[in-house]
Amino acid sequence: MASQSYDDLRKDSIHRSMSVMLGDKGIDQYPPNKPYSVCISKVPLTARRLPYIPEPDDPLQDPGTARANLAVSNEAPDGTMQDYWAANHATRTTLQQHCLYFDQDEDGIISLTDTYTAVRKWGWSMLLSIIVVAIIHGGLSYPTQRGWLPDPFFSIRIDNIHKGKHGSDSTTYDNEGRFRPQAFEDLFAKYDRERKGALSRSDLAHALKGQRLLGDVFGSIAAAFEWIAVYLLIWPKDGLLRKDDVRRVFDGSIFEQKAQEYEMSRLGDEKLNTL
Repeated sequence: MASQSYDDLRKDSIHRSMSVMLGDKGIDQYPPNKPYSVCISKVPLTARRLPYIPEPDDPLQDPGTARANLAVSNEAPDGTMQDYWAANHATRTTLQQHCLYFDQDEDGIISLTDTYTAVRKWGWSMLLSIIVVAIIHGGLSYPTQRGWLPDPFFSIRIDNIHKGKHGSDSTTYDNEGRFRPQAFEDLFAKYDRERKGALSRSDLAHALKGQRLLGDVFGSIAAAFEWIAVYLLIWPKDGLLRKDDVRRVFDGSIFEQKAQEYEMSRLGDEKLNTL
């Protein structure tokens, strides 16, 4: 077992779960040459959901250390380089970067109108946009205010967005809004069951179930809503959410790109209709 690579173990982990339950003691030795183990034979779940284990030559260094202003992965160890995103947003936490697209007038406060305009730019219908606005502002407005009194206009303050973090999520954001590479890599290591570099709808369902915390009704609903929104935004033709697209959701760099793609598609359709 010690000679088996991490990828081999990931591929066979589900099929090996029965042999684990029958007492495959070798599973307790993984990873080899380490003073710890990530799975044990008497708890098959630990073999089915293997965490990300860094290799010495991985591009991503120190995955256990949260990044204040970068959404990084093994494939993008320096964060988002397109349009100098990482450099241009270095003064914002990753969670704050995630919210910047929705601040349409760039005043640090996301109004109901800001969010409605932002999601409409993705081509979402009026009804869907109103529902999204109600859910987002209903859940995040009060926690992000500076005082005890609620905002009658249900605005969201970006400087306090870390206070809106909920449970039962991927834990990729920490409580201060930093990006946790280990948690992001764990998401795919545990739930991308075919190691395809993407999450299918079935994978997402398993992830939501696996990350759900006892009694956390609000967090569970919020996490499901967020993943549905991500899926609607990216809308992959093959049904797979690519790893880098998901990473760019976390730092918000994909939002404007999707708005531009929709605008180009709309203008193209208008041009065809005039021919």
